[in-house]
Amino acid sequence: MSILNVENVCHGFGERKILEKASFRLLKGEHVGLVGANGEGKTTFLNIINGKLTPDEGKIEWCNRITTGYLDQYTSLTKGKTIREVLREAFQTMFDLEQEMLQIYEKMATASENEMASMMEDVGEIQSSLEQNGFYTIDAKIEEVAGGLGLGEIGLERDVSDLSGGQRAKVLLTKLLLENPMILIMDEPTNFLDANHIQWLTNYLQHYENAFILVSHDIPFLNNVVNVIYHMENAKLTRYTGNYDEFQQLYLLKKEQNQKAFDRQQKEIERLEDFVARNKARAATANLAKSRQKKLDKMDILEKDRIKLKPTFKFKEGKTPSKFIFRAEKLVIGYDEPLTRPLNLVLERGQKIAIRGVNGLGKSTLLKTLLGILPPLSGSVELDELVIPGYFEQESTKNNSNTALEEVWDEFPGLGNAGVRGALAGCGLTKEHIATQMMVLSGGENAKVRLCKLMLREINWLVLDEPTNHLDVDAKAELKKALREFKGTVVIVSHEPEFYSDWVSAIWNVEDWTVKLV
Repeated sequence: MSILNVENVCHGFGERKILEKASFRLLKGEHVGLVGANGEGKTTFLNIINGKLTPDEGKIEWCNRITTGYLDQYTSLTKGKTIREVLREAFQTMFDLEQEMLQIYEKMATASENEMASMMEDVGEIQSSLEQNGFYTIDAKIEEVAGGLGLGEIGLERDVSDLSGGQRAKVLLTKLLLENPMILIMDEPTNFLDANHIQWLTNYLQHYENAFILVSHDIPFLNNVVNVIYHMENAKLTRYTGNYDEFQQLYLLKKEQNQKAFDRQQKEIERLEDFVARNKARAATANLAKSRQKKLDKMDILEKDRIKLKPTFKFKEGKTPSKFIFRAEKLVIGYDEPLTRPLNLVLERGQKIAIRGVNGLGKSTLLKTLLGILPPLSGSVELDELVIPGYFEQESTKNNSNTALEEVWDEFPGLGNAGVRGALAGCGLTKEHIATQMMVLSGGENAKVRLCKLMLREINWLVLDEPTNHLDVDAKAELKKALREFKGTVVIVSHEPEFYSDWVSAIWNVEDWTVKLV
């Protein structure tokens, strides 16, 4: 049974085509992974099927009485509400029913005998509906799902306005799962989850009876939860049955077949054109030449597969610092309250350190404290005077109206227009991306612009906070290569062990330092 049908949808921004006669169908129980390079339009497609964007052309049809839930990490949360209050909003329909039931009970005091019979029937139906839908176990359900995604560690009585971007995303994901819609639509749900919570979400989605559509660049996660892949490339959508690895095999086979067919046709065209050129002027062979020309004219010319622009990352190494990048003594980090016990940390020149641990224990806070962006609650951090840090922050400014070109040019005016364009193109950005505002770019494109700025500086200490969030497979592989080859010092926060495990020299686990219960 088809739940969603998308037929011949076209959409673009200015001259940039995002979708061109794209078609898509979602069947009951399908677990769909929507994949493609950064900037291909995956989030735009989700916004179109969710009704947030109107396509230029085409038709979108959902089946009747469908309920959908969309994970949008930019949804605002109301200041003054606790996490628990926001999560209880997932059951608002049932709370409304309970309120209706209580109002009926109040009216019973003055009701006639006939009215009383009708009211009792209404109350019975509402009570039955509430019981069937688990209304009286809502708080237990909230505790279960919130705990699975790590909100219990933050505290359900915490005001949502005090949360980081990653914590807000967790609240929105938890609320979406509690709503239990018939269709889940999720855009990069694992970006702000650590390994334990990704495993919990993996298990949840593996046993999810309804359909979902998922955008993710986390390949192990995709492989574990999807059974259909839709690949978005060159404004087209192509369906493949199976997980991501199976899609890759079929995709590469299809590309190879397309290239062979293109090469064969080009040889045939060359042979026919040569025959026509040599024989059209001779009376004896003119008719044969006309026949070959007709064959050429009727030929359906195959297009060569467009070569995707791949990024090339390389970090410039600054002057060599002293043996120790920093020394931290009796360091306690946090904001209003300590996140760690007193720490004595030393980072030596050339070390490459991965920082891991469950969310909410202060990984980002630690980086900012070591860099001097945040003051320590107590203790000290002494940086070597020759250290030149380069910092990649996890969250970028949302309302940045600079174009990608302006964002880099403003910081590096000496490069000139051509130099900036060349640097951005080297990071895998097209001329359309380069002329687009930072707040309009996809998460992956935005990250590539910020990485570009880092690569234009001479740095001897790279500090990276979740740099792989939003990056596509090719960009991740290239970033991994660049970090492996970088001769300087690296400290990276990442929730993807497969990204860093084979090139870092040590792993620091904040769970060993925390004053919180883990």
